[in-house]
Amino acid sequence: MTRSTAPLTDDALWQVCPRCRSLTPARKFVRNLCVCSDCGEHVRLGARQRLAQLLDPDSIVALPEPDTEDDPLSFHDRRPYAERLREARARTGLDEAVLCATGSIEGHPVVAAVMEFAFLGGSMGAGVGERICAAADTARRTRTPLLIVSASGGARMQEGLLSLMQMAKTSAAMAALDEAGILTVCLVTDPTYGGVAASFVTLADVIIAEPGAHLGFAGPRVIEQTIRQRLPDGFQTAEFLLTHGLIDAIHPRAALRAVLTRLLAAGRPRPPATVGPLGWPGHNRELGHLSTAWLSHRLAGLPVSPGIDPPPAKASPDGSVVTEPDELPALDAWATVQLARHSGRPTTMDYLSYVCDGFVELRGDRMSGECSAIVGGIGRLDGEPLVLIGHQKGHDMRELLAHNFGMPTPAGYRKAARLMRLAAKLGLPVVTLVDTSGAYPGIEAEERGQAVAIAENLRLMTTLPVPLVSVITGEGGSGGALALAVADRVYALGNAVYSVISPEGCASILWRDAAAAPQAAAALHLDSRELLRLGIVDGVIPEPGQGAHTDAAATADSVRAAVSAALRSLAGLPPDRLVSRRRERFRRFGSTPAANGFSLPTVPLARVGEHVTIERRGR
Repeated sequence: MTRSTAPLTDDALWQVCPRCRSLTPARKFVRNLCVCSDCGEHVRLGARQRLAQLLDPDSIVALPEPDTEDDPLSFHDRRPYAERLREARARTGLDEAVLCATGSIEGHPVVAAVMEFAFLGGSMGAGVGERICAAADTARRTRTPLLIVSASGGARMQEGLLSLMQMAKTSAAMAALDEAGILTVCLVTDPTYGGVAASFVTLADVIIAEPGAHLGFAGPRVIEQTIRQRLPDGFQTAEFLLTHGLIDAIHPRAALRAVLTRLLAAGRPRPPATVGPLGWPGHNRELGHLSTAWLSHRLAGLPVSPGIDPPPAKASPDGSVVTEPDELPALDAWATVQLARHSGRPTTMDYLSYVCDGFVELRGDRMSGECSAIVGGIGRLDGEPLVLIGHQKGHDMRELLAHNFGMPTPAGYRKAARLMRLAAKLGLPVVTLVDTSGAYPGIEAEERGQAVAIAENLRLMTTLPVPLVSVITGEGGSGGALALAVADRVYALGNAVYSVISPEGCASILWRDAAAAPQAAAALHLDSRELLRLGIVDGVIPEPGQGAHTDAAATADSVRAAVSAALRSLAGLPPDRLVSRRRERFRRFGSTPAANGFSLPTVPLARVGEHVTIERRGR
């Protein structure tokens, strides 16, 4: 297992192995790339050390630091978030938890994004997300392979949902590299967890790991506390992941440069692709707009004229959706959490019975199994065919148990992906209904690639050439919810919540007191009014009476009207415009207007250069 250690200083004479406690002369330890010669422990490296070890001397040039807002929520737990940031910057000498640069490995050009675990646990906030995207943009613009070195505890809670949105944002950046034919490689180092693991890390073309590195969606402590199971030895280690087919290879630190050299040589950039995103059927200009008339002709088997675009449908105003935060009542965040979790709230199956005609449920992920926590299939809304997918909880203990409390396994996310691909093939819009406390944090879920399944859904939804509409109907819990909510239009019911972590989890970690959950709920800005103010959702669908649980039929009518109006407004957009607008929507989260450009100049990396001679000494 890889463990942390204090960084070497210039006058250090000896290094103590954090695993076997053996003493090694400092110069020998550095020559051995900070790997214990007695037990093979791969001691954690800082971002500068990692760059110095992997890239050619004198080739490292930093990418500029994008302009992002440091403390968007003015977050304060036991200490102000702004104070934590200042401390992390002083301790590491870095501006954020990732260091991005261009350089070469044995002469082969590369763009590198190296994460720094010592900076707030390598957590991903808007700053990290924007820097990863900037590195991906540079790789795409220069047609240079992208190397990611991961080390993270997950999303940065102090930035709330803006942190969660970085998962979608970085996944879209990786999808753009796929379309451009640019090689992406991820080196997994210890530890890599949470939203980072479930987004850009596991979307790389090639995933290699250092011995003993840990990778997973939920951490071992979270899993043990949630499901009360004892974890097997070696759980989530690189060796475990390799056995379960989740990574490509394990290489000791001394072999990494040679392995990366071979990968970069084999992955020389090809000419730009001429096919649409991921080669989707129908995703090119010849097919024109996916209008209702076009869909009807296609489904009926009638001929269509690809060179003639039907007129775009005009959006009609819909009174069931509120788009101005000031028009919504101020909500008590903790009380709203309780309403969002109310057992009487309509479930996806309830909405299907009210909203869809002729719904046919489709099951199975065609890979490993069936997951009852996600239901989906084909139906009709206002006479028009569509694919509808949603989380399924239940109203009583029998139903909750039957549907795993609405917590999907990897099979559930892969089933959803299969249905979305089917929608793309048939040219059908997709509607998703989100209501989950989060993805299932079990041993089997990790063995079957929970992080990979979520990440692949995020990437897939940024490439679908058909309209996508998502409604948060109850509880939107972290990446497990986002995996069905990367859409053209995202709405929330009035008493729905959407958060990077549960209030209880946030309180336990940051306040160290689960009883502080109401304070955490307020600090996370998770209610519908705040979601609209932050731009996370495009509109709020008011609930009748005291809430959706008091009148399911009226709630379903409001959801149907909102979804129908959204689909009409999107129907006239050509596929490439749908995809570009969707990506632009998520790219905006956490960035300032100046940070949205795709061409960034490079500047000399003085700070890295200053450390190269120290950290490469004796080699």
